[in-house]
Amino acid sequence: MSDTPLVKICGLTNRDDALAAVEMGADLLGFNFYPESPRFLPYDEVESIFQEIPTNIPKVGVFVNEDLETVLDIACQFELDYLQFHGDETPELLNPIGHPWFRAIRLGEEKDLEEIPRYECEWILLDARVSGRYGGTGESVDWELARRAKNVGKKLILAGGLTPENIQRAVATVKPFGVDVASGVERKPGRKDLKKMEEFITKAKSVSVHVL
Repeated sequence: MSDTPLVKICGLTNRDDALAAVEMGADLLGFNFYPESPRFLPYDEVESIFQEIPTNIPKVGVFVNEDLETVLDIACQFELDYLQFHGDETPELLNPIGHPWFRAIRLGEEKDLEEIPRYECEWILLDARVSGRYGGTGESVDWELARRAKNVGKKLILAGGLTPENIQRAVATVKPFGVDVASGVERKPGRKDLKKMEEFITKAKSVSVHVL
């Protein structure tokens, strides 16, 4: 494991924010293909953004209850490096996928941890459970519960309510493989606050996640 967590900047909707995230040291960039999200990236705008992103920075497509064939077509068309499933997708649907993917688990109580081992992916993203919402809520995960999720043998990406103000404490508490932020570094949905984004990335990478 790296000494510091990977940082994923999610909900990017424009070229300038994406390139700024790369310049500031983001490790992964997330793009939302869920039409009901305020951070939805229309398909006709994808190419103009993606052609500017360095090839060594993985691009993550976020999907919510989308038809799997459609997801794989989009992944192929736009050369997505990872698929992130944030809806009600079952292990039976996702486990056979050949393309690299990971599952977002909306963590609200202890029994939610039982779902994690059923997904045959290397990474699991932990987000807050908010009734009727599929992420992007700004609500925080129970960090102590997230720590217990590490016992299931997955690399954990911590999301949910992370901000420049709490990211160091979150990383020190959970010691995740990676962290994910969208609303916590925005000036409005889909538009990043560059100062907040830089502060978030710098602070996230200032805390060691190495366990002696």
